[in-house]
Amino acid sequence: MEPRFFKIPVCVGDVSLRVAQGHFATRNSHTNYFVDVTNQQSSLREAEAVAQQLAQLNLTHNLMVDTILCMDGTRVIGTCLAQRLTQSGYRSINAGKEIYLLRENVGRDGKLIFRDNARFMLEEKNVLILLASVTTGGTVRKGIECVQYYKGNVVGIAAIYSHLKEVDGMPVISLFDTNDLPGYASYSPETCPMCAQREELDAVVDKFGYAAL
Repeated sequence: MEPRFFKIPVCVGDVSLRVAQGHFATRNSHTNYFVDVTNQQSSLREAEAVAQQLAQLNLTHNLMVDTILCMDGTRVIGTCLAQRLTQSGYRSINAGKEIYLLRENVGRDGKLIFRDNARFMLEEKNVLILLASVTTGGTVRKGIECVQYYKGNVVGIAAIYSHLKEVDGMPVISLFDTNDLPGYASYSPETCPMCAQREELDAVVDKFGYAAL
C-alpha cells in the first residue's frame, strides 16, 4: 500500500518535513515513521533552505570545516552549506576559505572508501558529516570510521532529522528531532513489536527513498 504522507505542523524557517506513519524497514532498523527528504535532496530551493538554517546554528558556524562528507544523497545541500559557511562577511569562522565536498563511496564490504586522488580532502582535515536523517547511528558510525581511517578529524554531525541527540559522544546538529514526531519509535528487526504483531511492512526505505510493498 502506498504510504500516506503529510507535513508536520512544525517549520524551521522555510524548511518543512514530510512524513508518513506505518511500518517501515531500513537496512538497520524498523520504524513507525518514514521521513521523506526527497525534495530537500533534489530541489535547489529546498536544499538552500536547509543549508541556511544549518548555517545559522551556533554549533555549525563555530566549527572550523575543511571538508563536508555528504551522505544519504545530501550533495546539493552540502554545496549550499559550503557556500553559506564561506560567504564573506557571514558569521562563520569559515568565511573566505575553501571547503571540499565529498560524497560517500561504498566498497564491496559495505565500508566507505576513497580513491588516492581524494585522500587529501580527508587527511588531517576537519570534516563535517552531513546526512539526510539519523535513526540508529549506523550510517554515521561508518562515516566516522572512514574519516578516521583516512586520518581526518570529525568535527561535527549535521542532519535534517535525527532520532539521536549524539552518536558516540558527538552531538548531532539537526533541524528536526523526535520531539517533532509524536510517538516516533525505532527498533532492531529482531525486537520490532509491529513484526511480533504480524503487521505487514508498508515499505522498504533507504537513502534513495522508499519501495512500497
